[in-house]
Amino acid sequence: MAWLRLSRPFTLLPPLLGMLSGAASAWGAGVVDARHDAAGLWFLLVAGSLMAVLLNAASNVWNQVCDIELDRVNKPDRPLPRGDVTVAGARRFAVALYAVSVALAFSVMPSDFPEVGIIVLFTALLTWVYSGPPLRLRRIWWLAPLVIALPRGALLKVCGWAVLAPVAADREPWVLGGLFFLFILGCASTKDFSDVEGDRLCGVCTLPIRFGARAAALIMAPFYVLPWLLFAALPYVHVGGRALLSVDAAGATILGLVLAAHGAATAWFMVRNASRLADERRGRFMWRNLYVLMMEAQVGVAILYLTSG
Repeated sequence: MAWLRLSRPFTLLPPLLGMLSGAASAWGAGVVDARHDAAGLWFLLVAGSLMAVLLNAASNVWNQVCDIELDRVNKPDRPLPRGDVTVAGARRFAVALYAVSVALAFSVMPSDFPEVGIIVLFTALLTWVYSGPPLRLRRIWWLAPLVIALPRGALLKVCGWAVLAPVAADREPWVLGGLFFLFILGCASTKDFSDVEGDRLCGVCTLPIRFGARAAALIMAPFYVLPWLLFAALPYVHVGGRALLSVDAAGATILGLVLAAHGAATAWFMVRNASRLADERRGRFMWRNLYVLMMEAQVGVAILYLTSG
């Protein structure tokens, strides 16, 4: 159980849904590579989803290896501070997870469009330097959200699309991924409110430390809403005779407004309770709401693409 807790299972749901949602979007957009038969499609979906889950688990484990001193203060019940798993064992576990995820990425990568392998290698590198020395990018308040948002927002959606179809010359997966990038960019610091004490002691400067809790909440609040309003609008925008998002415009409007309403309610709670988010209960509520909203968006986008095709 300690090894399972080390991988943080709940946080593995968004990458799983993100990959499936990206693949469903490619299918609904009608761009899936015609060479895939039914068995091949299922293999790509299963292998690609497993790859995303293992890569995120690797990132989680590596983060805890590098953040053990912070976690002794912020999260003492995690397996490493408790001594349930050794640091050396966790480090080997992270390396093994990274290796298997990269191997799976190359197993779903057609030779003539190697985007999946490139994306996964780049993501692995980003997650490694986010936590690990000598760069340890997570200690820089403006850079850490960017490094989180790029792989877990933009590239996750693009990678899911790339499992079934080329993405290098297709703007749509990048536009779609850009919306999730914007969401994660602004909301990634949600996790930092309850970690201020340990972060400050260990020299990590997060958004709440740099600006204070209320100002940080006000900076983040628009990002809970804006991406979904853009999602509602982009199907109406045509460039070169083609909509930026090839989904039913009315459906996108409804989904976008529902997600924006959920985001607005979450942002309102965050701003209203900013000074109390260091409390573990409130901080966990915000963190879970972030994940729920992200998963709602992944599932909603997948359904909309599949029903618009």
